Amino acid sequence: MKTLEKAKAKFKEIVLKKGLLKENITIKARILSSKEAIGSPERKDFPLLKGEEFMMEADFRGSKGQAYTDEPGNFQGSLEDVINLSLKSNYERAVFISTINAVLRYLRLIDRTRHCKNEEPEICAVKILSYIKERYGNPKILQIGFQPAMVEILSKNFNFRVIDMDPDNINKIKYGVLVEPPDNTDEAIKWADLLLVTGTTATNGTIDKFILPKTIFYGVTIAGLSYLLNLKRVCFEAK
Repeated sequence: MKTLEKAKAKFKEIVLKKGLLKENITIKARILSSKEAIGSPERKDFPLLKGEEFMMEADFRGSKGQAYTDEPGNFQGSLEDVINLSLKSNYERAVFISTINAVLRYLRLIDRTRHCKNEEPEICAVKILSYIKERYGNPKILQIGFQPAMVEILSKNFNFRVIDMDPDNINKIKYGVLVEPPDNTDEAIKWADLLLVTGTTATNGTIDKFILPKTIFYGVTIAGLSYLLNLKRVCFEAK
């Protein structure tokens, strides 16, 4: 997990500089219901609505930061406690990432750390389409993570592939696209001109593979990491 260790070192520098490391500060990461996290979008195949992923939310002095995870749980402790986590489990990574999102938002270093709701994922997908066309023309796109609005809209406009970890999606046709298994990742990366990668790769421990010049991350989970590590990120409708 080279990527997260680099992020941890940079985050610690910021916390030390601001004098926050030793303060007795409580970080709360609570599990949001799907309605709290994403509202009631017309589509019902978002991972949050299917109950396969959960959104953990850290609250630091009133500033909120979120992270997707499949290992949800609560946490209470100081920033030093968070920095000292081993980051060996999806749960610990989610605590760390939601925490840096909340703290960096509190420090006004980042924004858009809370998931969009209702029909905003559809609006975001249309904006991502425009963003890619304006900056990259007509690339071959590999999307990592099944985000249904993005899959439907982007697959209609580009040579497009998608890889997901959910067994319910793998090897099935979704919106006219075959959802491929993780085993295809290395070959698909070579095939693609542009990668659109879910920020959830940071919590599930697979992010190192995707730290490439042709990668754009998407979503709220990656907000803090994108700032700390200068990663490209799209997330147009988050709060």
